[in-house]
Amino acid sequence: MALEGNVHRFKKPDGNDNDINTDYIISGRYKFQCEDYNELAKHIMEDLDANFYTKISKGDFIVAGENFGCGSSREQAPIVIIHSGISAVIAKSFARIFFRNAFNKGLPLIECDTDKIDAGDKLRLDLENGILKNTTKNQEIKFKPIPKLMLKLLNDGGLIEHFKKNKGFFNICE
Repeated sequence: MALEGNVHRFKKPDGNDNDINTDYIISGRYKFQCEDYNELAKHIMEDLDANFYTKISKGDFIVAGENFGCGSSREQAPIVIIHSGISAVIAKSFARIFFRNAFNKGLPLIECDTDKIDAGDKLRLDLENGILKNTTKNQEIKFKPIPKLMLKLLNDGGLIEHFKKNKGFFNICE
C-alpha cells in the first residue's frame, strides 16, 4: 500500500506543532451539531487555519510533532480527517486513544522523525515496507512497517468495514 501527497503542517498559538488536540482537528462547536461527516470535514483544523479545507488535495498528509490527537477520545477526529481527503497522518507520536480510533476507522498513522519534513513537501509513503520518501528533498525516512493485520484493517476501510466484509473477524491474519 503506497500513498502520495503534499504535506500540511500546523503550528498552535504557542508556536509549536506538538499536542495538536482533537478540538483543533474538529472543534467541539461542530462535533455534536452535525452527523454528516462530509460537512464536518469542511471545518477540519479551522481553529489553526480557517481555510485549511480548501487547501487539501485528495491524498495529502498532515505532519506534526509529538502527541498528535490528544484530548477527547471521540471518533469524530479521525473520521473528519478521512472525509477531508487526507490519506495519512505522520507524527513523532500519537495519543493512545486517537491511535486506536484512527486504525479502527481506516486512517493510517505513521510514527517517525518529522523534523525534516516541511509544509508543501511531496511525500511517497510505503506502509508495508516502512519507507517514507520525501520526493521534494530526495530524502528517505524509515519507520516501523505497519503490521499485516493493521494493513488488512486499513485496506478494508477500518475495523467495522472489515467485520462486515468478512462477516466477523475471520481471515484477519491471512
